[in-house]
Amino acid sequence: MPRVRLTGFLICRSLEESDIVAAALPEHIRLTRAEVGCLSFDVLRSSADPCRFAVRETFRSPEDFDAHQVRTRASAWWIETQHIPRDFKIIESD
Repeated sequence: MPRVRLTGFLICRSLEESDIVAAALPEHIRLTRAEVGCLSFDVLRSSADPCRFAVRETFRSPEDFDAHQVRTRASAWWIETQHIPRDFKIIESD
C-alpha cells in the first residue's frame, strides 16, 4: 500500500499571521501525531524568514491521509489558518 507524503510551506503574509500559526501549532501537531496512520508530522518555523513554516508529513496510506484532511478541516487549526497560503506537494510512494 502506498504511503502519502506531503512537503512544502505555509507562507504567512505578516508576522501577525505567523504568530497565529505558532500559537495554534502545538495542539495541531499533538492531534495529528495521535491520528491512526500518521507516521511523521513536523512543522518548523524558518529562522531566516519567520513568516515561512516548512511542513513534512507522512501517512501510512491514502485513506489515513484523507481522514487527516477531514479531521483538519473540522478543527480549530483550520478556522485559524485556512486563509494562509500553502505551497504543498503530495506524493504517493511505496
